[in-house]
Amino acid sequence: MIQAIINGKIIYKDAILENKILLFHTTIIGIVDALPQGCAVIDACGLYISAGFIDMHIHGSGGADVMDGTPEALETISRSLLHTGTTSIIATTMTMATQYIIQALDNLMQHAKSVSGTKIEGIHLEGPFINPQKAGAQDARLAQNLTREWIEPYLDAVRIITLAPELVGAKEFIRSLRASHPHIILSVGHSNSSYEEAYQSFEWGVSHATHLFNAMPSLHHRDVGLVGAILESDITADIIADLIHTHPTMLKMAYSMKKDKLILITDAMRAGCMCAGEYSLGGQKVTVSNDKATLDNGVLAGSVLQLNHAIKNFQQHTNCTLPQAIAMVTTAPASKLGLPIGELSRGKDANIVLFDSDITLYSVYIDGKIKYNI
Repeated sequence: MIQAIINGKIIYKDAILENKILLFHTTIIGIVDALPQGCAVIDACGLYISAGFIDMHIHGSGGADVMDGTPEALETISRSLLHTGTTSIIATTMTMATQYIIQALDNLMQHAKSVSGTKIEGIHLEGPFINPQKAGAQDARLAQNLTREWIEPYLDAVRIITLAPELVGAKEFIRSLRASHPHIILSVGHSNSSYEEAYQSFEWGVSHATHLFNAMPSLHHRDVGLVGAILESDITADIIADLIHTHPTMLKMAYSMKKDKLILITDAMRAGCMCAGEYSLGGQKVTVSNDKATLDNGVLAGSVLQLNHAIKNFQQHTNCTLPQAIAMVTTAPASKLGLPIGELSRGKDANIVLFDSDITLYSVYIDGKIKYNI
């Protein structure tokens, strides 16, 4: 049966539409002025309505991690994210021994489509093709040289590969993947590359940047380096707006320079949506306190950020409008990933969220089915 949401404020592209009706089944039917006969009516009671949120970079949530390599872990992550409005994720691996990455990839290939909550739309390989000098919370000892050999069986399901373009063989690796698997986003990250090396990699086929400012050289006025290249170029970039990884002033600066090329992510680890305490990331102990996750040496270990909180933080500390902030977790990532989601337009998947002015979620629909409701 066709469902109709009435009495809501519909966020559509760069506008907020009132006195309109959203029609959907398993996909979006359209936004109309009058209620057709025979619809199941949902009263939004003045809430905002938007496409479901998309997280391109998330390792875990609810006490589970993608690297656990079990179907139970994927289900836990999927269910725990619903109250954040996240309807789609790209499940992110990390630098560990090859056998554990393969285990996680095999698990995703077999079980990603069977989760009951937030949909897993593909795989993000964050490592092991990183510069050990910019490993961050990943184990620098397990960083690898660029190779297609053992990742080859999984490339059809991979959506993003984060890599350091200064590594030996980067040109051949990037160009060959662009030719054979154009759906894969090649992203510069965990890198110590110079301004010149970064721009060269953009020419080869790198089109994105992983967690802008983090795990890369700091911006300096005489040597702008990788950050300067990202900000100046037209590649897209994602950013962690938890006010811990990135200062509010840097959020404002990044937005002023990147605009619709900027995407919000969480980079959340297994402590996401959980209480403070001790957890693990890639076999390393992580302590979570005051919404901050760190290794014993004080290095930030991913985040415990929720995507709805990222939207709120970003809007509060920049000059963007609510539709612009929502676009950073809907249309922008959907367009980059080439997926039929992220927009309340005819034919798109009916992933829909209802929330208030505080970005607190009230209802979440995935493929037209109610998955969360308070």
